[in-house]
Amino acid sequence: MRDLRLLDAYAIRLPGCPANTSYGGCFDVPCPATGSTLRVIATALMDWDHVSVSHRKRCPNWPEMSRIKELFFRDDECAMQLHVPAADHINNHPYCLHLWRPHHVEIPRPPGEMVGIAGVSVEEARRMPLGVRMAMRERALAAVDARGGAT
Repeated sequence: MRDLRLLDAYAIRLPGCPANTSYGGCFDVPCPATGSTLRVIATALMDWDHVSVSHRKRCPNWPEMSRIKELFFRDDECAMQLHVPAADHINNHPYCLHLWRPHHVEIPRPPGEMVGIAGVSVEEARRMPLGVRMAMRERALAAVDARGGAT
């Protein structure tokens, strides 16, 4: 996670929330894409980076979470949202999502071929017939399988 002092322009004081430091703080972050302001609590403790993101009236959406990821994490860092088992679920706010990054473990990621077609823009994909997209994806997955990457 970035040094949070770099985000002092967004820092706020809340009861129970520490003053902004390199490892934790509270922030109100505007999102130009949606015109909303997001409340963010960020910490780098217990070998985890944790960024809690909430909106007053709804859950944050993809552009908003992307903005927070870009601000709070370096470009070379992978951060994730987790869907934990039901028994481990904790919910203290109806409109809050979280970004996580472990300090000492690289987050495993699926092969890009499972996500989409590399080098094809959203607009190009929209114009492609579904059969063409599926054939391209199948070829990419077959190449992963041939390399021994499929289980």
